[in-house]
Amino acid sequence: MHHHGYTWLGSAHDLHKDGPRRPLHPEFRSSKVVPLELAHWLLKPPSFIQGTWKDAQEAAEWFGGQARASSASFASEHERACLADRASRAVERIAQGEDVVGGWYLTGQRFLSVCLIACSPHRMRPDVPCPQSV
Repeated sequence: MHHHGYTWLGSAHDLHKDGPRRPLHPEFRSSKVVPLELAHWLLKPPSFIQGTWKDAQEAAEWFGGQARASSASFASEHERACLADRASRAVERIAQGEDVVGGWYLTGQRFLSVCLIACSPHRMRPDVPCPQSV
């Protein structure tokens, strides 16, 4: 079991267009917007993967670091306050083979998505193959 890391930072407007977020849509594979079903990140090109981890602590540190890098722009003060706790709880979830997902609205009508997607196999979609050899 390992986890692949994905991030997307873009217009909240693009996030609300669900066509390119579905695997059957012609733009799905080329669109970097977060898929509607998170396991479908594994159907995207391997070049979208920003890291791969077998170690839960290392994966959680990446997740927390990605979120902290944009936390000053979080639209919600509450989300900033909860970030450290959320990142620390990620270790246990990763170790159990679960996905760890964060999504935050940012100032300027932007959205940040940080995802650690379990792979080989994915718990909910064991039929989806790993996008790269690990």
